[in-house]
Amino acid sequence: MQRIKALLKRLAACQPLDRIRPDHEGPKLRRVLGVWGLIGIGLGTMLGGIFPTVGVGIQLAGSGAITAFLVSGVVCVFVALCYAEFASMVPVAGSAYTYAYATLGEFIAWVIGWDLILEYGISAAPVASSFSGYLQELFGYFHLAMPTSLQTAALVSTPWPVSIGWLHFNLAHFDFLHSQYDVIAALSVIVVSALLAIGIKESATTNAIFVIVQILSFVVFIAVGLAFMHPSHFAGAAPLGYHSVIASAALVFFAYIGFDTVTVASEESKNPQRDVPIAVVGSLIIGALLFVAITAVTIGIVPLSKIAPDSAMSQAIRLAGNYAIPVITVTIGAIVGNISVMLTSLLGQSRIFYVMSRDRMLPPAVSAVHPRFLTPARTTMITGFVVAFLALIVPLEDLLKLVNIGTLSAFAIVSIGVAILRFVAPNAKRPFKAPAGVVIGILGFLLCLYLIGYGLALPTWIRFIFWFAVGAAIYGFYGYHNSLLHPKNAQPKSPD
Repeated sequence: MQRIKALLKRLAACQPLDRIRPDHEGPKLRRVLGVWGLIGIGLGTMLGGIFPTVGVGIQLAGSGAITAFLVSGVVCVFVALCYAEFASMVPVAGSAYTYAYATLGEFIAWVIGWDLILEYGISAAPVASSFSGYLQELFGYFHLAMPTSLQTAALVSTPWPVSIGWLHFNLAHFDFLHSQYDVIAALSVIVVSALLAIGIKESATTNAIFVIVQILSFVVFIAVGLAFMHPSHFAGAAPLGYHSVIASAALVFFAYIGFDTVTVASEESKNPQRDVPIAVVGSLIIGALLFVAITAVTIGIVPLSKIAPDSAMSQAIRLAGNYAIPVITVTIGAIVGNISVMLTSLLGQSRIFYVMSRDRMLPPAVSAVHPRFLTPARTTMITGFVVAFLALIVPLEDLLKLVNIGTLSAFAIVSIGVAILRFVAPNAKRPFKAPAGVVIGILGFLLCLYLIGYGLALPTWIRFIFWFAVGAAIYGFYGYHNSLLHPKNAQPKSPD
């Protein structure tokens, strides 16, 4: 019994809330980002998220996709307020991982850090495939094309029956020779990773330019599309049923995940207590308004029976007169948008690894900072090659199914963490305080769980459970024994 109590105490060990490392302690990142730089990072992920989600969202819910984007936006408002409060209290890199470590204990922090790999790292792979698709569409406009076998990822597999006693099941037998590979997607991830390895300032500047290009393409899309909308395409808030709206909301949630990327870069912010909360809420509001407008225009132009799930905006602008300048502008905006998502997602993933390593939950080599670039260059490039491999061989839909459940799980932990912290640390310094924090936190937590339980299918749950088991094993073998909070790693007290 004593061992069990000791184990539970270790798993629930929390980092102190004032755990903001002094500049002289350990490797450090450059503080170069202001409010607009942080908003640019958030929008860089959010705006690009509309391209792979709007078509599938409409396909699931028809004109109810507008309601779906609003539902997801409302959930994100609650979560964003919680993120903003936590970010102002704990302005270090690490996002939900750091916040959970400060409130809910080491094991849950590890689980969230492991989930964030789904949100940041794996999400970059399907976006890279989307980038490849739009780039090849632009090539096609100029009568250029890649070989068929190198255009998209399509991993061919056949059932492989396995019997163990009375248990019978099928494993997948992969046929790599006859599979198709998305070369452009893989190469794009490697190039973006190299840009991030060079330095955050250079990457943030590039990202800001990309955000401006995206917004301009959205303005063109909306302005041209308004004249070609058909009111008959709108059939109410939930024409295909309530469940279709929730299923669509759980899917299009992918478009919103960029706002929390702002908090990942908080240790590179000039004034994180003030700037990060403003950037979190600001990027969410701007993104939500654009998503609803773009979805409405797309629904108004393209009949539901003909919607293209992977390229709905491109399809819509072609149906809106097929004018060369708007078509090219929107396609370039989609290309740039996908690059921005890759840029900010891979930035977030490398910083999550950086902080987990700094806490000794991962090997110290993971947090090594390049002496010239002052970035975790090695981790950034390793992550990039892994994501590139996924983008090369795995189809889009198989990757996307895991992203949202990992994201919603992380958001749920952050939300409930705010509510818990109001009781366990009521006097903690809160430069930004979420209004009715306990209520906001509980609502955010429940809404995230609702989207997970009601909007995502059983196969996604099974894959997520497997992912959780792998992460728990890594923690048990390495993180538990090597973290800074383990008794053997505790700093000796100074003599009085």
